Amino acid sequence: MTRTVRPTRRRLTLAAAAATLAAGSLAVSSAAPAQAAEIREGNLATAVYKYTFAPNSTAGANDWNCKPSAENPNPVVMLPGTFFNHGANFIKIGPRLKNNGFCTFALNYGQTAASFGRVGGLGSIKDSAQQLDEFVTKVLKSTGAKKVDILGHSQGGNVPIWWIKKMGGASKTGNYVGWAPSSRGTDLNGLITLANGLGAMGFITGVSNVGQFPGVTDQANTSAYTKELFPDGSSDVPSGPKYTVIATEQDKVVTPYTRQTLSGSDVNNIVLQDKCPKDLAGHVGLFNDEPTMQMTLNAFKGGPKNFQPECRSYGVPLL
Repeated sequence: MTRTVRPTRRRLTLAAAAATLAAGSLAVSSAAPAQAAEIREGNLATAVYKYTFAPNSTAGANDWNCKPSAENPNPVVMLPGTFFNHGANFIKIGPRLKNNGFCTFALNYGQTAASFGRVGGLGSIKDSAQQLDEFVTKVLKSTGAKKVDILGHSQGGNVPIWWIKKMGGASKTGNYVGWAPSSRGTDLNGLITLANGLGAMGFITGVSNVGQFPGVTDQANTSAYTKELFPDGSSDVPSGPKYTVIATEQDKVVTPYTRQTLSGSDVNNIVLQDKCPKDLAGHVGLFNDEPTMQMTLNAFKGGPKNFQPECRSYGVPLL
């Protein structure tokens, strides 16, 4: 005869408790939002690699499913400098902004047949501003945001100023941060020095006659473009956005560095060495300069204008 073994009341109670705990754990696990892995920031070697092999890839950027949070309502649009691309230019700040909860987007503007798919900022700045306008429209539609924040390095800080002043971009901009922006023009020799210096490093090839590229010559302080954007040596920008300019005394490209300043109702002009006197980061070096990263994040977070960054991990003293 087969004997039927019936579970005792104690066994039933323990089994029920275990099942309840398992179900509860599953429910908590399902309800808790997954924590996105932190994106690692790049270094100089990363920039060299990405310049050549991943010019259109900035870590965390151009996620068209990203939706801004209440804490960071404005997506950040990043624009690289002349002869660069966003893959190389934003290897530090791109991940940092993303890790701090921002939706980030990046644009390689001003590329021409001479760009080899890597070298940006060669086309006319007015054409590049139109590209920016179309890109911002796409970002706003995708994210549902009302405004964007702008980060631009060198010419990447110049293009959005034209868009803001001449194309109605002020109403679509919350914060503007310019790293050594060329908005008010520079000595063209500085740009030739930049082209030669980068070529010597192996960043770009085939760019021998700078004068044939309108995006480069537009940045001269004597160009028709610069005179139209800032007539009679003015420096005013429209009210609405909050403007932050980060300049370095070591700049040998946008010279004199004092020409990078802007004026308006809400402008914060910062000289890097006023914050960190031993920081020798040059024009290019702002892209991996730790104090610059901290001040940029502070600006986008709405922090105080007199914010003091930690003086460490300075950018490369290049140009």
